Amino acid sequence: MLYVSKVTNTLMKICTLIFTIFMASVSVAAGIQTGAQNLDAYLPLVKDKKVALVVNHASVVNGEHLVDLLLANKISPKTIFAPEHGFRGEADAGEHLKNGVDAKSGLPIVSLYGSHKKPTPEDLKGIDTLLFDIQDVGVRFYTYLSTLHYVMEAAAENNLSVIVLDRPNPNGNRIDGPVLKKAYRSFVGLHPVPVLYGMTIGEYAMMINGEGWLKDGVKAKLKVVALQNYSHSDFYHLPVRPSPNLPNDLSIALYPSLAFFEGTVFSAGRGTVKQFQLYGAPAYVKRDFSFLPQPSAGAKYPKHLGKRCYGVDLSGTALEKVRSAGIDLTYLLDAYQNCSDPEIFFLRNNFFDRLAGSDLLRKQIIEGKSANEIRAVWQKELKAFKAVREKYLLYP
Repeated sequence: MLYVSKVTNTLMKICTLIFTIFMASVSVAAGIQTGAQNLDAYLPLVKDKKVALVVNHASVVNGEHLVDLLLANKISPKTIFAPEHGFRGEADAGEHLKNGVDAKSGLPIVSLYGSHKKPTPEDLKGIDTLLFDIQDVGVRFYTYLSTLHYVMEAAAENNLSVIVLDRPNPNGNRIDGPVLKKAYRSFVGLHPVPVLYGMTIGEYAMMINGEGWLKDGVKAKLKVVALQNYSHSDFYHLPVRPSPNLPNDLSIALYPSLAFFEGTVFSAGRGTVKQFQLYGAPAYVKRDFSFLPQPSAGAKYPKHLGKRCYGVDLSGTALEKVRSAGIDLTYLLDAYQNCSDPEIFFLRNNFFDRLAGSDLLRKQIIEGKSANEIRAVWQKELKAFKAVREKYLLYP
């Protein structure tokens, strides 16, 4: 009994220590200040400048949109450039958006999506500074990174300045996944980085510049307005959902694992209230859990619209468990192994390969490789990436 008591006391001490560390991290995170909140650092940089904004619905400062904040501080932007999902963040993934006018401010909106991903010299006429403030989620195939790339490239080619107002990465403690190969570059992945890269968008902008990834190796005149009271290990709850189909912290944490289903016959929950918190398909071997995709904001025509999908509900998974791990391949392997016809599992448009960054992951799944065998192949390139990443870190 004495031995049991000692073990119990030891376990209690360990639990107390873990809880103390966790609460300290949360308390630090609670004091995080975004770049956009640090007005003293960037308002002088844009005063009397001809500014264009690269923003969306999440470009909010203490409850006020950056556009309105700048206007209140007598800064008059000339143009709004909007990424995927649009300025108000209501468009479907992949939906082509038209240019328009912001009803509240009267500012012209230029879409940087579809066939017009990069600002043209005509778009930038009369502009000398681009102010970028978009919330990222730390995942390579999240297209706001590609928007950042093309904005920086256009600025470099037209001798303009770029100011990035840094924001925390909600997956900032995670580095994992296959590294993208050059032959598989696309708008869902332009750079040789893993799926989870553990950097803020400001640090990432510095890496794009420093590694010469812009066209012809041009360099943008870049300024990053840094976060305050932030470290990569901090948990950060996003006050505004970053895009229509990432509604909560769990969906953001599961996204790097479940987004691979976008390149398969399986649904990751678009058209439900649990986007990126479940997976399934009509072709899945039937289970008790099922869902019925329906049109919704940000998913007007979801995969398997109106068809019963059988699968797995992950919405009860502990957030801490997901955040403490890398990419979970068990979901993909389970879906492939329980698909009624594995021949139809991967879509023929090769979108899965673009998400993965090469054709290797698809081939490994088909060959029946285990999760551990697949992950082992990533390690050499992950080690090399971490050495590159280290050069651009602004935060511990």
